[in-house]
Amino acid sequence: MTTPKFSKDILDFFKKLEKNNDRDWFNDHKKEFKTNEAQAKAAYKSINDALNKHDVIDTFKLFRIYRDVRFSKNKLPYKTHFGGSFHRKKPELRGGYYVHIQPNNESFIATGFWEPNKDDLLRIRREFEQDDETIRSIISNKKFKSIWGDFVGDELKTAPRDFDKAHPAIDLIRKKQYIFVKKYTDAQVASDSFIDDVNASFKAIRPFFDYMSDVLTTNLNGESII
Repeated sequence: MTTPKFSKDILDFFKKLEKNNDRDWFNDHKKEFKTNEAQAKAAYKSINDALNKHDVIDTFKLFRIYRDVRFSKNKLPYKTHFGGSFHRKKPELRGGYYVHIQPNNESFIATGFWEPNKDDLLRIRREFEQDDETIRSIISNKKFKSIWGDFVGDELKTAPRDFDKAHPAIDLIRKKQYIFVKKYTDAQVASDSFIDDVNASFKAIRPFFDYMSDVLTTNLNGESII
């Protein structure tokens, strides 16, 4: 049985779609798309199965190829990538994983907290205001940093309301997202080792997830809220 992977055929299809992003072309090549989609689904399932060996994933979603153009200036009907998200079991486990497959060396994986709700964001900020030593120790770990680098994502230009702009942890407090991203070349994506590397990278994020899950399931006194 062939081991699931994201083959070069998937990337090549999206390269052609980038140049022919219209319904007539897509309909003429629907069979080719379906073949590549089936292969991608198998690869995503392989990632999901690997994640569940060291984490608990309650939902996986492969996003549809069709773009919602109703409120967009970009009226091209199709996405030129595959995107799949994996959500950890709530309420006790927080955070999620994302795998983005796109040609021209635009593929990446991401993990963390994309859009924390208002209450979660405030709880995270208050935790960092009270103590930023633990989070800094986790994200500055040599192995962790070699895989994931630094936080990316949106942040405020100054302090959030009711926070001191001169606080030593203001660089963490003013963030609106807590995300890590790792990029891949086309050759890496199409390699036999890609899924193993993705899984190993996601596994390496666990100290961050374990800490953040503890924060988001307790109050500032460390008492459980679930």
